[in-house]
Amino acid sequence: MAQPRSAFALRIFGLGLTILAVGLTIWLLTRPEPGNNRPVTASGEVLIGGPFELVDQQGQTRRDSDFRGRHMLVYFGYTYCPDICPTSLMAMTQALDILGRADSGLAEEVVPLFITIDPERDTVQALAAYAPNFHANLVALTGTAEQVAAAAEAYRVYYAKAETGEASEYLMDHSSFIYLMDPEGRYLAHFPHSATAESIAKSLKAHIGS
Repeated sequence: MAQPRSAFALRIFGLGLTILAVGLTIWLLTRPEPGNNRPVTASGEVLIGGPFELVDQQGQTRRDSDFRGRHMLVYFGYTYCPDICPTSLMAMTQALDILGRADSGLAEEVVPLFITIDPERDTVQALAAYAPNFHANLVALTGTAEQVAAAAEAYRVYYAKAETGEASEYLMDHSSFIYLMDPEGRYLAHFPHSATAESIAKSLKAHIGS
Protein backbone atom coordinates (compact mmCIF):
# COMPACT_ATOMS: atom_id res chain seq x y z
CA MET A 1 0.00 0.00 0.00
CA ALA A 2 1.31 3.47 -0.84
CA GLN A 3 2.47 5.33 2.27
CA PRO A 4 3.33 9.04 2.67
CA ARG A 5 6.75 10.08 3.94
CA SER A 6 5.39 12.93 6.05
CA ALA A 7 6.32 13.33 9.69
CA PHE A 8 3.96 12.73 12.60
CA ALA A 9 3.17 16.43 12.86
CA LEU A 10 2.03 16.46 9.26
CA ARG A 11 -0.32 13.55 10.00
CA ILE A 12 -1.86 15.46 12.91
CA PHE A 13 -2.23 18.54 10.72
CA GLY A 14 -3.94 16.47 8.05
CA LEU A 15 -6.30 14.87 10.58
CA GLY A 16 -7.35 18.29 11.80
CA LEU A 17 -8.07 19.41 8.25
CA THR A 18 -10.07 16.24 7.61
CA ILE A 19 -12.25 16.88 10.66
CA LEU A 20 -12.89 20.38 9.34
CA ALA A 21 -13.71 18.94 5.93
CA VAL A 22 -16.24 16.50 7.40
CA GLY A 23 -18.07 19.39 9.00
CA LEU A 24 -18.05 21.31 5.74
CA THR A 25 -19.37 18.32 3.82
CA ILE A 26 -22.23 17.83 6.27
CA TRP A 27 -23.15 21.43 5.52
CA LEU A 28 -22.85 20.80 1.77
CA LEU A 29 -25.07 17.73 2.03
CA THR A 30 -27.76 19.54 3.98
CA ARG A 31 -27.60 23.14 2.76
CA PRO A 32 -30.67 24.29 0.84
CA GLU A 33 -30.59 24.98 -2.85
CA PRO A 34 -31.89 28.41 -3.93
CA GLY A 35 -35.65 28.42 -3.48
CA ASN A 36 -35.73 25.06 -1.68
CA ASN A 37 -35.48 23.91 1.93
CA ARG A 38 -33.33 20.85 1.19
CA PRO A 39 -30.86 19.78 -1.55
CA VAL A 40 -33.53 17.85 -3.44
CA THR A 41 -35.39 18.12 -6.71
CA ALA A 42 -39.07 18.98 -6.91
CA SER A 43 -39.79 15.24 -6.92
CA GLY A 44 -37.87 14.74 -3.66
CA GLU A 45 -34.74 13.22 -5.22
CA VAL A 46 -31.55 14.06 -3.32
CA LEU A 47 -29.06 16.01 -5.42
CA ILE A 48 -26.06 13.74 -4.92
CA GLY A 49 -24.46 11.87 -7.80
CA GLY A 50 -24.38 12.40 -11.53
CA PRO A 51 -22.47 11.72 -14.74
CA PHE A 52 -18.71 11.26 -14.72
CA GLU A 53 -16.05 10.16 -17.19
CA LEU A 54 -12.81 8.88 -15.67
CA VAL A 55 -10.11 6.25 -16.25
CA ASP A 56 -9.78 3.05 -14.23
CA GLN A 57 -6.66 1.27 -12.98
CA GLN A 58 -6.51 -0.70 -16.24
CA GLY A 59 -6.39 2.47 -18.32
CA GLN A 60 -9.96 2.04 -19.56
CA THR A 61 -12.38 4.95 -19.81
CA ARG A 62 -15.28 4.42 -17.41
CA ARG A 63 -18.52 6.36 -17.19
CA ASP A 64 -21.21 6.27 -14.55
CA SER A 65 -23.49 4.69 -17.14
CA ASP A 66 -21.17 1.65 -17.27
CA PHE A 67 -22.47 0.64 -13.84
CA ARG A 68 -26.19 0.91 -14.51
CA GLY A 69 -28.07 -2.12 -13.28
CA ARG A 70 -25.85 -2.45 -10.20
CA HIS A 71 -25.67 -0.55 -6.96
CA MET A 72 -22.54 1.55 -6.47
CA LEU A 73 -20.56 2.20 -3.30
CA VAL A 74 -18.58 5.36 -4.04
CA TYR A 75 -15.69 6.77 -2.01
CA PHE A 76 -13.53 9.81 -2.82
CA GLY A 77 -9.99 9.81 -1.43
CA TYR A 78 -6.35 9.45 -2.44
CA THR A 79 -3.59 6.87 -2.19
CA TYR A 80 -1.22 9.02 -0.11
CA CYS A 81 -3.89 9.44 2.58
CA PRO A 82 -2.29 8.28 5.85
CA ASP A 83 -5.29 6.78 7.64
CA ILE A 84 -8.78 8.11 6.87
CA CYS A 85 -8.98 6.74 3.32
CA PRO A 86 -7.54 3.27 4.00
CA THR A 87 -9.86 2.87 6.99
CA SER A 88 -12.94 3.87 4.98
CA LEU A 89 -12.00 1.71 2.00
CA MET A 90 -11.39 -1.26 4.27
CA ALA A 91 -14.79 -0.83 5.93
CA MET A 92 -16.47 -0.45 2.55
CA THR A 93 -14.90 -3.53 0.99
CA GLN A 94 -15.16 -5.68 4.11
CA ALA A 95 -18.88 -4.86 4.14
CA LEU A 96 -19.10 -6.45 0.70
CA ASP A 97 -17.35 -9.55 1.99
CA ILE A 98 -19.77 -9.76 4.92
CA LEU A 99 -22.70 -9.35 2.55
CA GLY A 100 -21.22 -11.97 0.23
CA ARG A 101 -20.95 -14.53 3.00
CA ALA A 102 -24.62 -14.00 3.83
CA ASP A 103 -25.86 -13.78 0.24
CA SER A 104 -23.40 -13.94 -2.66
CA GLY A 105 -26.10 -12.84 -5.09
CA LEU A 106 -26.65 -9.55 -3.27
CA ALA A 107 -22.92 -8.83 -3.08
CA GLU A 108 -22.59 -9.27 -6.84
CA GLU A 109 -25.14 -6.49 -7.31
CA VAL A 110 -22.75 -3.94 -5.76
CA VAL A 111 -19.67 -2.42 -7.41
CA PRO A 112 -17.20 -0.56 -5.14
CA LEU A 113 -15.69 2.60 -6.64
CA PHE A 114 -12.71 4.60 -5.39
CA ILE A 115 -12.37 8.02 -7.05
CA THR A 116 -9.16 9.93 -6.40
CA ILE A 117 -9.18 13.60 -5.49
CA ASP A 118 -5.41 13.73 -6.14
CA PRO A 119 -5.02 13.02 -9.89
CA GLU A 120 -1.61 14.74 -9.86
CA ARG A 121 -0.08 11.75 -8.05
CA ASP A 122 -2.74 9.08 -8.45
CA THR A 123 -1.95 7.90 -11.93
CA VAL A 124 -3.34 4.76 -13.53
CA GLN A 125 -0.21 2.90 -12.43
CA ALA A 126 -0.50 4.15 -8.84
CA LEU A 127 -4.13 3.05 -8.64
CA ALA A 128 -3.30 -0.34 -10.14
CA ALA A 129 -0.86 -0.93 -7.29
CA TYR A 130 -3.20 0.46 -4.63
CA ALA A 131 -6.59 -1.11 -5.38
CA PRO A 132 -5.64 -4.79 -4.79
CA ASN A 133 -4.86 -3.97 -1.16
CA PHE A 134 -8.59 -3.71 -0.54
CA HIS A 135 -10.75 -5.81 -2.85
CA ALA A 136 -10.46 -7.70 -6.11
CA ASN A 137 -13.55 -5.93 -7.46
CA LEU A 138 -12.58 -2.40 -6.44
CA VAL A 139 -12.70 -0.03 -9.41
CA ALA A 140 -10.19 2.79 -8.88
CA LEU A 141 -10.69 5.90 -10.98
CA THR A 142 -8.59 8.91 -11.91
CA GLY A 143 -8.63 11.48 -14.69
CA THR A 144 -7.76 15.05 -15.49
CA ALA A 145 -8.11 17.67 -12.78
CA GLU A 146 -11.25 18.88 -14.55
CA GLN A 147 -12.80 15.41 -14.75
CA VAL A 148 -12.14 14.73 -11.07
CA ALA A 149 -13.55 18.14 -10.09
CA ALA A 150 -16.73 17.46 -12.06
CA ALA A 151 -17.23 14.08 -10.37
CA ALA A 152 -16.58 15.56 -6.92
CA GLU A 153 -19.00 18.40 -7.56
CA ALA A 154 -21.71 15.93 -8.60
CA TYR A 155 -21.29 14.08 -5.30
CA ARG A 156 -20.91 17.25 -3.23
CA VAL A 157 -17.43 16.24 -2.16
CA TYR A 158 -15.11 18.87 -0.73
CA TYR A 159 -11.34 18.62 -1.31
CA ALA A 160 -8.32 20.91 -1.44
CA LYS A 161 -4.56 20.59 -1.33
CA ALA A 162 -3.12 21.28 2.12
CA GLU A 163 -0.14 23.54 1.59
CA THR A 164 2.68 22.32 3.83
CA GLY A 165 5.76 23.68 2.09
CA GLU A 166 6.79 20.24 0.80
CA ALA A 167 5.81 20.08 -2.86
CA SER A 168 5.94 16.29 -3.11
CA GLU A 169 4.61 15.38 0.35
CA TYR A 170 1.41 17.39 0.56
CA LEU A 171 -1.79 16.06 2.08
CA MET A 172 -5.29 16.54 0.75
CA ASP A 173 -7.98 18.10 2.89
CA HIS A 174 -11.21 16.28 1.98
CA SER A 175 -14.55 15.00 3.16
CA SER A 176 -14.90 11.30 3.91
CA PHE A 177 -18.23 9.69 3.10
CA ILE A 178 -19.17 6.44 1.40
CA TYR A 179 -22.15 6.88 -0.92
CA LEU A 180 -24.63 4.16 -1.81
CA MET A 181 -26.24 4.70 -5.20
CA ASP A 182 -29.06 2.69 -6.73
CA PRO A 183 -28.91 0.85 -10.10
CA GLU A 184 -30.01 4.05 -11.86
CA GLY A 185 -27.25 6.10 -10.26
CA ARG A 186 -29.54 7.78 -7.73
CA TYR A 187 -28.56 8.46 -4.14
CA LEU A 188 -29.81 6.02 -1.49
CA ALA A 189 -27.66 6.61 1.59
CA HIS A 190 -24.24 7.66 2.83
CA PHE A 191 -21.98 6.36 5.56
CA PRO A 192 -19.55 8.45 7.65
CA HIS A 193 -15.92 7.59 8.30
CA SER A 194 -16.92 6.09 11.64
CA ALA A 195 -19.24 3.49 10.06
CA THR A 196 -18.17 -0.10 10.61
CA ALA A 197 -18.13 -2.83 7.99
CA GLU A 198 -20.93 -4.57 9.86
CA SER A 199 -23.20 -1.51 9.91
CA ILE A 200 -22.58 -0.85 6.21
CA ALA A 201 -23.30 -4.48 5.33
CA LYS A 202 -26.56 -4.34 7.33
CA SER A 203 -27.63 -1.20 5.47
CA LEU A 204 -26.69 -2.71 2.11
CA LYS A 205 -28.82 -5.77 2.81
CA ALA A 206 -31.75 -3.58 3.82
CA HIS A 207 -31.53 -1.45 0.67
CA ILE A 208 -30.65 -4.09 -1.90
CA GLY A 209 -32.67 -6.95 -0.48
CA SER A 210 -35.85 -4.90 -0.22
